[in-house]
Amino acid sequence: MPEPAAIPVRDRLIFALDVPGYAEAVAWMDRLGDAVSFYKIGLELLSGGDYFRVLDELARRGKKVFADLKFHDVPATVAGAVRGLAVRPVTFATIHCDSRGMLEAAAAAKGSLRLLAVTVLTSNDRDDLAALGVAGEPSEVVVERARLAQAAGIDGVVCSGADLPRLRAEFGRDLLAVCPGIRPAGAGGDDQKRTVDVPAAFARGADYIVVGRPIRNAPDPRAAADAMVGQITAAVG
Repeated sequence: MPEPAAIPVRDRLIFALDVPGYAEAVAWMDRLGDAVSFYKIGLELLSGGDYFRVLDELARRGKKVFADLKFHDVPATVAGAVRGLAVRPVTFATIHCDSRGMLEAAAAAKGSLRLLAVTVLTSNDRDDLAALGVAGEPSEVVVERARLAQAAGIDGVVCSGADLPRLRAEFGRDLLAVCPGIRPAGAGGDDQKRTVDVPAAFARGADYIVVGRPIRNAPDPRAAADAMVGQITAAVG
């Protein structure tokens, strides 16, 4: 596990490249330039058919790739998917934190790929968990699932910045923490329920943040990304 101080500051900002196709993806790469060095590519791009074409273009440009595909299936199927992805130029990939057998199979197949267990989605709150029969506060569920992931050999977790105090109290810096749901203080009005801003995420112990709409919807997306990197620099020293 890399020491937090060893992570380049600009790499700590991961831009969510949530677009349907190659042309839109390349337009964002051109628009953001060297303001962003790490990109998340997920399910929308996968269903559009250009997933690996975009992945290869990111790698050609020297960008790091977070494959956010949230694997979730029987152990053998997930292991096969992870094994196939591990030969690609990918730094992070996600897996749902479900059964220990599935997590262990994925960990055995990952090679140098770093796997992140999705604990509780930032769009879910206590009521959403209760509707699924899961008791407890989201932060309690995150710690419970993170414990399972760590025991299975997974490298880190995806969780809300709101969950980080309990996570760090339990694990210290032994697990990578990647935090989506980043919003400016006081922002709301979308599908994210458990959000924090950039300074709060790093004050609480985030290693990386994933940001989509606050950059995509900004009047000047590149300037917005640069401003966030400035906030990260101030937070991590």
